[in-house]
Amino acid sequence: MGIVSVLFGLGRHVVSTMAWFSSTQLYPLLQWLWARFLIIRRCVFRGWSIALGWRKDPVKSIEVPEISDDEDPDPVKEYREQVRPPGHTDCEPGPGDIPGRTGASDGELTDDEGDEEADEGEYRVETTDELYCGYDSSWETGETQRSPPRGPNRRSAASRSYKFSRFESAAKDMQNYRHDYPVSFKYTHTHTHTRIATANTHCPMFRPTPCPQTLFFYVSPQNRSQRWTGPVSDDKPNLNFYLGWKPSEPDGVYIHTFHDEWAGNYYALEHVHTYIQWLFPLQEPGVNYEASPLTKEEIQGFLNSSSAKENLLKSYVLMLDFYGIKLCDEKTGEVKRAHNWRERFNNLDNHTHNNLRITRILKCLGNLGYAHYQAPLVRFFLEETLVHGQLPNVKESVLNYFVFAVLDKKERRNLLKFAYSKYDRQDEFVWCPKKIQRIWSRPEAQQGMKSFSP
Repeated sequence: MGIVSVLFGLGRHVVSTMAWFSSTQLYPLLQWLWARFLIIRRCVFRGWSIALGWRKDPVKSIEVPEISDDEDPDPVKEYREQVRPPGHTDCEPGPGDIPGRTGASDGELTDDEGDEEADEGEYRVETTDELYCGYDSSWETGETQRSPPRGPNRRSAASRSYKFSRFESAAKDMQNYRHDYPVSFKYTHTHTHTRIATANTHCPMFRPTPCPQTLFFYVSPQNRSQRWTGPVSDDKPNLNFYLGWKPSEPDGVYIHTFHDEWAGNYYALEHVHTYIQWLFPLQEPGVNYEASPLTKEEIQGFLNSSSAKENLLKSYVLMLDFYGIKLCDEKTGEVKRAHNWRERFNNLDNHTHNNLRITRILKCLGNLGYAHYQAPLVRFFLEETLVHGQLPNVKESVLNYFVFAVLDKKERRNLLKFAYSKYDRQDEFVWCPKKIQRIWSRPEAQQGMKSFSP
């Protein structure tokens, strides 16, 4: 009886303490600490599970082809051999192509009126170029490029620079994306649901709060049932989320709630890190292991759903506003500064993890039917960083990642040409081969560059 009395008294004190916390200003802090505790607990459990062999580490399970130190491989050729049948070229849709990618693809070139670029033969770059990057297919032509491989001892000082090394490392990731992930990610999504949003609302620790700065948004069981409007299966979580049939995890927020309640809530958009994988899903795992990578079936279903595409457009507008940008034309994707751009630019420049988010957004636009939105957004960032001198901490990401997320090769070349024309130290420009830079440095090319308006 003594032990029972002690336990009963302890429980009564715990309940009283929790009730006191829930009625004071300390409740949002306690709520935040509890949410962080759950995240840490999941991470620790996941680490022990991997250490004990209960589950596989998704990062270590990525299959990356081994590369010898004695030779420089042609990764583009290797990728095509892995996922495309003999005789297939980049200009033809193959089994590895993403459905819905319209316009000029990564290996496709289209003519445009007023385009004064040199012919394809002039733009063909050999692997012996001192700034040749085997992971950048921007300068591939219809002909197969086969030159003697350049050994490590033949690398120039420019190609050994830290700036070029950063670019080459980024190019590996972007090439894999542009070629529809031939180096696939083996990722097993575990359905370990920690439904914070739908927990027992009678417990003070999980009671919804109207605090405007809370890091997690709560959805009551009543609202949850109202949103559950269609049959839901776990095999298409990203599509079901965008159709409004499923909430995000672990936050428990529906797509319409994001658009209605998160718009303009810059504090939540900055400090919550588990929503971006749901708003802009990719075919690769992210830091939120409760979000599933995008599948080919989801992409096809997404492209066939006007509702899903409309919701993606709303998500894009929401994030543009967060970065101080406004979408001017839904048809062309043209963007400009928003009225509060100074404040938002300051936040963007001081929180560089948003560079990763913008790269994800650009990739997602290319996957899900908005590839024509990529170039206008990248052009905007090039102008802000290279012409207006804004966002110095975003500049390197624009050149290393944003530009090379653009699927249309012709648009990507034009963006690089614009970047080269506006770069303050052209002798340090490493994002295209030296041969191309020499072509752009000709007097007639310099005259053409003057037509670039900031």
